[in-house]
Amino acid sequence: MSVPAALSPDGRGLVLNGAGVRTKFVVKVYVAALYAAEKSGDAAALIDSDQPRRIRLQLLRDVDGKSLDGALQDGLRDNTPAQELAALKAPAERLSGLMAEIGAVREGDVVDLDFDARGVSVAANGTPRGRIDSPAFASALLRVWLGDKPAQASLKKALLGN
Repeated sequence: MSVPAALSPDGRGLVLNGAGVRTKFVVKVYVAALYAAEKSGDAAALIDSDQPRRIRLQLLRDVDGKSLDGALQDGLRDNTPAQELAALKAPAERLSGLMAEIGAVREGDVVDLDFDARGVSVAANGTPRGRIDSPAFASALLRVWLGDKPAQASLKKALLGN
């Protein structure tokens, strides 16, 4: 599966910061690619940036929507302090609703998470699915891959271009 070196969502030029494969129990699940306005190896700077960023997930196998949402929710819990997580309950539920609308994703499907200063937008196979207007939630969601307890340490390293 090829990973583009650059993207231009909404006319904004984003460059590939890094990409890697998410595995679970030796099964390859998806290729994750992080795009940003400028390359950076600093996870905190990427998380806290108000510049556009994108996480693109290219599925390498079929995954039901509940499993994908469950993994995202687990990542949120693992990387967000309890008090902050409680304050993000409504946006987290909105994400669950969007994942339910997307439903099962198949091998070859693409899920894009576009981050900006106002929040995060979700698209599946190029079709916009919804938006969550919460900068705090956008940062928390990026920590799923870039936080202190990422879904997979080797994937975090790859996304940071290392």
